[in-house]
Amino acid sequence: MSDVCERSEEFLEDLFDDMGLDLEPDAEWNDEGCYINLTGKDVELAVAENAEMLDALETLLFQMYGRELEREHRFVCDADGFRQTRKSELHAMARFAADQVRKSGRPFTFGVLTSTERRIIHMSLREADDLLTESVGAGRERRLQISPK
Repeated sequence: MSDVCERSEEFLEDLFDDMGLDLEPDAEWNDEGCYINLTGKDVELAVAENAEMLDALETLLFQMYGRELEREHRFVCDADGFRQTRKSELHAMARFAADQVRKSGRPFTFGVLTSTERRIIHMSLREADDLLTESVGAGRERRLQISPK
């Protein structure tokens, strides 16, 4: 396991202990970067409100250790398989949007997505030679748009 991944796991262990949460991080290094799965009695807190806590933990870890990661790697925090389920949903959304763009010839713009979610859709459609995916806008108004080439 990458050293930064190991230190991230230790940081989260201490953080959860200090907060009195029954959450146990289990980190492993994979192709995406540092994948941290949370287990414990308080796992429902981690996935509540569309997994805002998982997003916050990823942001915190990136702020602390992001400079030590290669550009293509990231922190992925998961609990109860939430991220994998969401990833499958995003792939389905990408296929649906791509079909709509091909049928109508008009761009399709997604609603609010996190940067990680936008990346998943970009990667899902990277092999589509007839489509262009791009993030448009800035800050909280940033959206993913699929257009015909």
